[in-house]
Amino acid sequence: MRRESDCVEEKAPAKGDGAAECTMRARKRKADVATFLQDPDEEIASIEMTRKKQYENQPSWNNVHKNAHMLIPTPDKDDDPVGVDYSHFIHLSVIPTRASPLPVLGWANREDVWKNMISKEQTYVRDKLYMQRHPLLQPKMRTILLDWLMEVCEVYKLHRETFYLAQDFFDRFMATQENVVKTLLQLIGISSLFIAAKLEEIYPPKLHQFAYVTDGACTEDEILSMELIIMKALNWNLNPLTVVSWLNIYMQVAYLNELYEVLLPQYPQQIFVQIAELLDLCVLDIGCLDYTYGVLAASALYHFSSSELMQKVSGYEWCEIEECVKWMVPFAMAIREVGSSKLKHFRGVAPEDLHNIQTHINSLDLLDKAQAKQAILAEQNRTSPFPTGGVLTPPHSSKKQSSGLKQI
Repeated sequence: MRRESDCVEEKAPAKGDGAAECTMRARKRKADVATFLQDPDEEIASIEMTRKKQYENQPSWNNVHKNAHMLIPTPDKDDDPVGVDYSHFIHLSVIPTRASPLPVLGWANREDVWKNMISKEQTYVRDKLYMQRHPLLQPKMRTILLDWLMEVCEVYKLHRETFYLAQDFFDRFMATQENVVKTLLQLIGISSLFIAAKLEEIYPPKLHQFAYVTDGACTEDEILSMELIIMKALNWNLNPLTVVSWLNIYMQVAYLNELYEVLLPQYPQQIFVQIAELLDLCVLDIGCLDYTYGVLAASALYHFSSSELMQKVSGYEWCEIEECVKWMVPFAMAIREVGSSKLKHFRGVAPEDLHNIQTHINSLDLLDKAQAKQAILAEQNRTSPFPTGGVLTPPHSSKKQSSGLKQI
């Protein structure tokens, strides 16, 4: 059995293992992901200076302690020793806009749980126009970065939730910045994944492993510095309800056994993987920022089931997701042409957890095909009514499962 100290002393994975293979791919695509950082300290200092000015202008923070690395807000009152900013909890009083599909829960009131879920989605908002803040960047750069992060997640057997947390951190962080240059993208991306892994994984990769897969583009110290910058920019709000979390909830509700009072994962893994693969492709497109995570997950589910099932498990009406469903059609068509991937097996991963491991497919080629179809389908959607079933919905049959979901 390997001791923890042995892992700490290890500077790089041995040749031939998964990390080495990822390094070769990273080296090949490094020019597309991000060029080598010529002067990383200057770039990091520039971003931190911008954030420092924003923090100094906050009227609610009276006493600010400054040091070389961070700004720590000091509470206004002596009876608040932790200095928590309660402003982001204001949305918890918002009444949900859609009915709760949750079953009776033995550990909480289902209406309160649903209300908190809806409120969290309204709290963790994304700016769909944030690319306009960065004239030196193109949406394709975001696509290449996220595709590479998926690849890293598969090599290190990280969970889907870890990847989608990193994607959320990256998008929300970029919305707080201006004029970010291409050479910083890979550092921001790998630092976002570093934060997400520490939050989600039981045994996250070591810091030197995250630096290793960048093929020398990012050092350990740079990742640690950027980690702090990202968390301060996000105001330490690091717990969104991601798109894969919503999908997990919808799937559990769809396959819930009425004998249980709690949500237990009892849905088919292969179906979950197929729907998640569609979401993996959609999230690479900058257009996904137009929709909330709950709407994206419900729309992907629609393409594998029906409008009736989608409404039952998500609480959305058809009119609330119609636009997103139509936007998702070319991505679903691209996947249908090549076929969905099968459930992958990973050494050391329990069979019941295989569907939760983030996988990497030939996403860039699929995305090119999907985007090529968008212009044609946009015109067709304006003149033709939308079908009652999704693109990936299987034909009706007497053998169709009662849940309404079926593998393709």
